[in-house]
Amino acid sequence: MGFRVLIVDDSPAMRAVVRRVLEMSGFALEECFEARHGGEALRIMLRHRVDLVLTDVNMPVMNGEQFLLRMREHDPFSHIPVLIVSTDASPKRRQRMSELGASGYLAKPFFPEALRTAIERVLEEQHA
Repeated sequence: MGFRVLIVDDSPAMRAVVRRVLEMSGFALEECFEARHGGEALRIMLRHRVDLVLTDVNMPVMNGEQFLLRMREHDPFSHIPVLIVSTDASPKRRQRMSELGASGYLAKPFFPEALRTAIERVLEEQHA
């Protein structure tokens, strides 16, 4: 059985890139959901089981920090690993997202192999 991924990014092109990397990397995907911001992502998570979230930080409506905070406050979502994929890779931002419970952080732009490696690391840590 595969896993279910939620990609949260306001850029349709970035969502497509992440989805393509997931598909080409041989991950056992059962389903891949997409959201434009954190609010939309939370609505998807209320309707569907999600095993991994990949989210941007800088988004309209509900940014990645607000989204992660809401996820960690909502018990059914508190255990789901979250990989941050953002252009904002400052030490301060990385530290803040880690404090909120992010499982990993990958700076944009990235090579497909780096995304694959970051996802593998997050999934391994979850199952360790």
